[in-house]
Amino acid sequence: MVRFSTSLLLWASLLLILGYNVLVMAQWPSGGQTRFYDFKVQSTRVAKLCTSKDMVTINGMFPGPVVYAQEDDRVIVKVTNETPYNTTIHWHGVRQKLSCWFDGPSYITQCPIQAGQSFTYEFTMVKQKGTFFWHAHVSWLRATVYGALIVYPKTGVPYPFKVPYEEHIIILGEYWLQDVVQLEHDTAASGGPPAPASAFTINGHPGPNYNCSNNDVYQIDVVSGKTYMLRLVHAGLNVESFFAIADHNLTIVEADAEYTKPFTTDRVMLGPGQTMVVLVTADQPQGKYSMAMGPYMSAKGVKFQNISSIAYFQYLGAVPNSFSLPAKLPSFNDNLAVKTVMDGLRSLTAPVNVPRKIDSELFVTIGLNVQKCHSKTPKKDCQGLNNGVMAASMNNISFVKPKVSVLEAYYKRINGYFTEDFPKVPQKFYDFVNGAPNSIPNNTEAISNGTRTLVLEYGTRVQLILQDTGTVTTENHPIHLHGYSFYVVGYGTGNYSPQNASFNLVDPPYMNTIGVPVGGWAAIRFIADNPGKVYVW
Repeated sequence: MVRFSTSLLLWASLLLILGYNVLVMAQWPSGGQTRFYDFKVQSTRVAKLCTSKDMVTINGMFPGPVVYAQEDDRVIVKVTNETPYNTTIHWHGVRQKLSCWFDGPSYITQCPIQAGQSFTYEFTMVKQKGTFFWHAHVSWLRATVYGALIVYPKTGVPYPFKVPYEEHIIILGEYWLQDVVQLEHDTAASGGPPAPASAFTINGHPGPNYNCSNNDVYQIDVVSGKTYMLRLVHAGLNVESFFAIADHNLTIVEADAEYTKPFTTDRVMLGPGQTMVVLVTADQPQGKYSMAMGPYMSAKGVKFQNISSIAYFQYLGAVPNSFSLPAKLPSFNDNLAVKTVMDGLRSLTAPVNVPRKIDSELFVTIGLNVQKCHSKTPKKDCQGLNNGVMAASMNNISFVKPKVSVLEAYYKRINGYFTEDFPKVPQKFYDFVNGAPNSIPNNTEAISNGTRTLVLEYGTRVQLILQDTGTVTTENHPIHLHGYSFYVVGYGTGNYSPQNASFNLVDPPYMNTIGVPVGGWAAIRFIADNPGKVYVW
């Protein structure tokens, strides 16, 4: 799906600010070693798709450098901005215990790192291990500024599966020929949808399906009979993606840096922000097999890139330059293929410590809006549907970026930058999926724009129902909670009904990013025990 909320300055966002109601002595989490990294935000010349361009990278690398650590290690990353663009780095999936200032979303936990300035991130991987990633969190810079964060178990602690022969990081991305900063600016100014990616990439390589890319291909060389761990990361902006390897099964053993019961499938789907670890055994005849990344597009009437990115899974001993066997991906709108994978995700152990008693129940609708055009130059500024302006909303409220970070304004009690009145339920209940307003733009406007937050007491047990809506179009929509993982206790199609919903309170998956089903809902539960803020997008 196309993420209008990442392409416009009006984002669909809910801020939960968590405050103590008792005095707590804060101590920096202690544990393992301290890992130091030095990031230089630089402009780098890159040649792809028959064209060269300058783009923003970290240390001149695309994708960026891998950050390695072990559970309970402290990570310190100095970021120096050598470009003219504001930037920050978000550590996706890291819970930031007592380090919420270093989470990274611009104007939420910090002001951007300006040109010529430096900022040092310090956080501890408290009881966390697995596959994470980092990315820029200002405008569309995250299209090129991203990399993996790999956290290993403590020394002597085994995996809950047989140790693989090798491990490889597979980062799925999107690539634009245009300058992405200018593209984001032009999209917001036009009021219309973003341009589709020029190509999909696997570890920065488009593969042979694209122009001038026969040699711009990522490849893994494998030994017959060996099992490989693939750490999948979706670092794309707008489009969810299927991934498969020709004639090979994938066994999922981790999702969003949490172990799962092994689940074997012939393809997986990841949305932007999701990570997954799969085991693959090289159990086929020697040859070259395609690893394919293709789009999952559940929204209707949206332009998208429909050419798959290809990498190679090549057996040692195979004939050099041999023809690659094609991978079979689901059709771009195969909702059942997505549901099948989600149905197979279960926490490794059972029963899990999911909250049974709920203190705060939240019901939040998510969807697209089309605002009426009020511009004096509508052909330039109102290129959305029916000459409107595209936006996104939660509970029909579109987020407005403040000029001071919300966390700083809250901590220093600076008035005027946010309000504490985000509604716990929509202003109006109706048939969200099938009866949504669709007289664009006459009845598809957000009721308000603003920086509205919801404050929770420390320790609150929260259930959050996320409901997709049919305003403009239904779509599968990834939702990420900064600073938290949560139990996905239920999901389904249609409008959420507490009388008919079926919940898994025994072994639900523990995730930090959930794809709310197209024309459906998802229910998540967590305990608000991480002081600071939860940024929901």
